[in-house]
Amino acid sequence: MGTVTSRVAARPREFVRVAGPDAEDFLQRMVSNDVTAAPCEALLLTPKARVIAPVVVVRREPDDFLLLTEPGLGDPVRETLMRARFAAKVEVELEDHRSVVVLGENGDGIPTADYGEPAAELIDAELEPTLAEVELERLRIEAGTPTWGKEIDDSILPAEAGLDETHVSFTKGCYPGQEPIARLRNRGKVNRRLRVLDVESAEAGDELRYDGKTVGRVTSAVDGRALAFVRVEVPDDATMEVGIDKKTARLVGP
Repeated sequence: MGTVTSRVAARPREFVRVAGPDAEDFLQRMVSNDVTAAPCEALLLTPKARVIAPVVVVRREPDDFLLLTEPGLGDPVRETLMRARFAAKVEVELEDHRSVVVLGENGDGIPTADYGEPAAELIDAELEPTLAEVELERLRIEAGTPTWGKEIDDSILPAEAGLDETHVSFTKGCYPGQEPIARLRNRGKVNRRLRVLDVESAEAGDELRYDGKTVGRVTSAVDGRALAFVRVEVPDDATMEVGIDKKTARLVGP
């Protein structure tokens, strides 16, 4: 990997192993993306398409998969899969690993587009972080990438955060939540979308106002950049007010 190892960041994760003769078929029926194309990003959803957990599906062997999820979600992922296992010949258990992101890396590892540049996530690599958490957070925000507990929870629709473009296959078989996601894509539209903002100053939770109306809410912010769910009718060239101090905020990109 050469000099790219100088840009390494810790990536907190929890890990769930899904293995056995029926592992591929079981996961294909449970998550939103096509696991035959693993590694892939996917969602574990309720039947109403509310997010239980975002996951990255990695195939280690033909019948051995590792799911990478967010801190605090290992047990919910395991419990959800166990309840749905029925007669499937599959084992579901937590595993302990360590994950880092190497920026500029597009070879070994699990490719990730979360940070706006070529990067890969490595498991159990003997690399020490050289980037601070706030530096990686800024890259994530500038790339418009949602994360659990900030932009993603059980109150958002996957399409509002753009997850239908990155975590969902519309050609694979059935899975919990498929019908609401397909119906929204084919017949409806969302009222708000996750957008990147250029801000004077902002904090998570700040309201956005435009033309005297509340049009959004900041979910993440650092060093003049923020992510926010913004009403779709707000013009791209709009100047909004953010927070009680009425600082300015402008949309960045489409």
